Amino acid sequence: MNPPRLDPALLHHAATGQGGMQWRSLEELADTPEFRAAVQREFPAGASEFADAGSRRRFLGLMGASLALAGLSACRRLPMEKLVPYVKQPEQLIPGEPLFFASTEVLSGYARGVLVESHEGRPTKIEGNPGHPASLGATDALMQAAVLQLYDPDRSQTPLRQGQPDTVSNCFATLTAQRSAWEKNGGAGLRLVLGHTTSPALLDQIARLAARYPQARCCVHEPALNLHASHAPLPLAEKDVIFSLDADFLACGPGAVAHTKQFQKRRDPAGKMVRLYVAESTPSLTGAQADHRFVLTPQEIQQLAQQMEAALQGASPQDAPAWLPAVMRDLKANAKRALVVAGEFQPPAVHAAVRRINEALGDAAPPAATVAFPAPLQSLQELSADMLAGEVAALFILGCNPAYSAPADVPFADALAKVPLSLHHGLHADETAVRCTWHLPAAHWLEAWGDAAACDGTCSIQQPLIEPLYGGLSAHEILAVLLAQPSALGGYETVRAFWQKQHTGADFESFWRTSIHDGVIRQGARDSSRSTPPPPAAPLSSAASGSNGLTLLIRPDPHIHDGQFANNAWLQELPKPMTKLVWENAAHIAPATAKRLGLNHGDVVSLSQGGRHVDAPLWLLPGMAQDCVLIHLGYGRWRAGRVGTGLGFSAYALQTSNALWQINGLELRPTGARHSFATTQDHSAMEGRELVRHADQPAYQRDPAFAQKASPSPGADETLYPKVASKGHAWGMVINLSSCIGCSACTIACQSENNIPVVGREQVTKHREMHWLRVDRYFEGTLEAPAILHEPVPCMHCENAPCELVCPVAATVHDSEGLNAMVYNRCIGTRYCSNNCPYKVRRFNFLQFVDTETPQLKLQRNPNVSVRTRGVMEKCTYCVQRIESARISAKVAGRELRDGDVTPACAQACPAEAITFGDLNDPASKVSKLRADPRNYALLAELNTRPRTTYLAKVWNRNPEIPAA
Repeated sequence: MNPPRLDPALLHHAATGQGGMQWRSLEELADTPEFRAAVQREFPAGASEFADAGSRRRFLGLMGASLALAGLSACRRLPMEKLVPYVKQPEQLIPGEPLFFASTEVLSGYARGVLVESHEGRPTKIEGNPGHPASLGATDALMQAAVLQLYDPDRSQTPLRQGQPDTVSNCFATLTAQRSAWEKNGGAGLRLVLGHTTSPALLDQIARLAARYPQARCCVHEPALNLHASHAPLPLAEKDVIFSLDADFLACGPGAVAHTKQFQKRRDPAGKMVRLYVAESTPSLTGAQADHRFVLTPQEIQQLAQQMEAALQGASPQDAPAWLPAVMRDLKANAKRALVVAGEFQPPAVHAAVRRINEALGDAAPPAATVAFPAPLQSLQELSADMLAGEVAALFILGCNPAYSAPADVPFADALAKVPLSLHHGLHADETAVRCTWHLPAAHWLEAWGDAAACDGTCSIQQPLIEPLYGGLSAHEILAVLLAQPSALGGYETVRAFWQKQHTGADFESFWRTSIHDGVIRQGARDSSRSTPPPPAAPLSSAASGSNGLTLLIRPDPHIHDGQFANNAWLQELPKPMTKLVWENAAHIAPATAKRLGLNHGDVVSLSQGGRHVDAPLWLLPGMAQDCVLIHLGYGRWRAGRVGTGLGFSAYALQTSNALWQINGLELRPTGARHSFATTQDHSAMEGRELVRHADQPAYQRDPAFAQKASPSPGADETLYPKVASKGHAWGMVINLSSCIGCSACTIACQSENNIPVVGREQVTKHREMHWLRVDRYFEGTLEAPAILHEPVPCMHCENAPCELVCPVAATVHDSEGLNAMVYNRCIGTRYCSNNCPYKVRRFNFLQFVDTETPQLKLQRNPNVSVRTRGVMEKCTYCVQRIESARISAKVAGRELRDGDVTPACAQACPAEAITFGDLNDPASKVSKLRADPRNYALLAELNTRPRTTYLAKVWNRNPEIPAA
């Protein structure tokens, strides 16, 4: 079904005439008939699997047959399975008790420390390492989803030669036979392509390779990272005023998790709050947190950098925005406690101007800690030219996919056919693998030894948790063959030998064990890195360079990155932060620009520039700069596995080597086709209620209880429910909306912890997504520059739970500690509880969503949580399995549960520390203190459900000199 067409004039009137109304989508804002019909239906269209289910006679017949079959199946004898005990139980292993091991996840070459939960040798859950500076105990969605990538049944499982199964030994024999020729000619014609790396041990191998083959060349290909930008950690904890020039530092980049931790600690409205200004062209998670968000085109951002620099020098810049003088006074007044940040994808001229601005403020940002690359480098474009000219005799591609992700003007895929010997090493037999002579399966980072440096230079060891499931190899093992080292020399020996050379102390064994145990190398951690001076400042380019046509902005996808996570179903089904799109990408455009061009939401358009073009559906996104089009990388894959193949369109088709992130002069033409999106933004709509309470800091200080007064709860006696006190513990949760950035790490953490299945694109369009925790996104204000608000919504665990009254079989009940529990064995699937839940936080298993057949996926699941089947209702349980585990541990230790003993998966993952859980019967607990905070309020309190999950209202620190938009 095609999406409804939206009247831009009606949208404009609605957005300017509704005051503080909060809205999720343009359909809700315009109050279209289709939106009203969807809200008023108890269940969405297509909820029934049967065309004639409306007949009462048919319904009774189906129910009778179902009960009869259920009875027969209940009498079936299950097959016998024999359990084989350990002959010799492994050291430290207690069956049923998880173990945690420190390791290192690497994204775009940079390390992030993790703790991996292992059940009898099976990694099942990722947590942040509190001792690692890049994670500080938290994670993001990509880190949480790594365990699903490990067990991906579509991973490469067999070495391939010309597309046919072969063996690793035959491949290594081929390389050994070629090695003598490379040694004679110094490696002429030998090329190495790899992703950005900070691994000291791997770089040491490359240095030895360069010494052995001086004519060899290397190429670094990292499509989602600007290698010319600084990735140094930002000193956010020390700042009172921050100005971001299109820098999404809370959500993107190697330091995002740590940045979020540091930033949100300075957002306590009871103290001195940090003030954040953001100037950006597209809505971002950092922009959503801004006290003042300014919507500017890329050309205007370049102008703004120049105007800010001129203002610091005492000049009065012409054509400056009206708000700039107030911003500059704020920056100057805070001087050394102010910071200006340039976005990673901004041009060099903006980065150069920002460095000079920070120097003028007296507090220049530190340079990035980058690893010196030991071998001669060439670009992917130069490499492709050499390949076409027949100058490349052997090509080794390690851990990247340039045949898919090369810019459109680089004929890498075609050039591969000219290379006599090519080897691809990767997790999947992808677009590059099928064009190479050899393909070798790669070991996942949870299966291989390695090391890496964080963006501040801190190094850590990558410790495997499991033997390679599919016989995968690490890059260390392949380079060892090229270096004529013993074939038995694996990653462990290579990494250990490197650090043994670096260690200057006497007791290396103690140093090695401590480094592995802690997940951080504390001695000589920065010896392998050096701070490089920034590139010379470039003059600011003319802002008029993009005045003709539209400006195309290309960014990594927030969930599948550059496409390497395309086959990860958790990430594909995780709604995008700003659009709530799933399973696809889109071309995002401002509603005003769409109106000017005569286009509408869902129109399929042709994007073209310089003879390159791609067809894409249009998504009208409030808060976009006019005359800009935003597309994301990572889609349009044609060999990504069963999950990721054939989704969306490829943004790489429009990239060029000299215009990777911004392309001027874009042409946009309608094709006449229409597209219906898979999105969750209108699911569980709450009838226009303003659920996210917020105020400026002065208003909060005048009336701290403003949020409670907006919808006061009925009196304690105004209820028909009998009052039941929770004996012992009374579990509750508080979510701080001033801290939450809407990153959805909590959603994936909940999915990983609780064995929650994915349902696929078609089922999402039928409102059947299964996430127990959703993150709602609301807009408020005008279409041009709305405020953007985020609100996580789990089960409220109501004390007066409406769901419990209507369940005919008492499948949803209260326990003695106040948890609203689900008894899956009782549930018969009436869905009355879902209909009666005002928060719409219950999920029904319409179909057999869980894959119970694939052996690899069984290994991933948490053994402490039941795997549900078709026909039962699911919901958040406050991670009751963690409560029971902590209770047992405390009992064994001979003590009572203490505050902090129980941390649900969502709270543990949250980089903003926005979720607090604990015992409300303990007045000293953190959650009890937050419940007593005047900012605390309950969703839909007027319904008298008395939820155990409550919220702290959001508080802004706006500049009083700048009028509200």
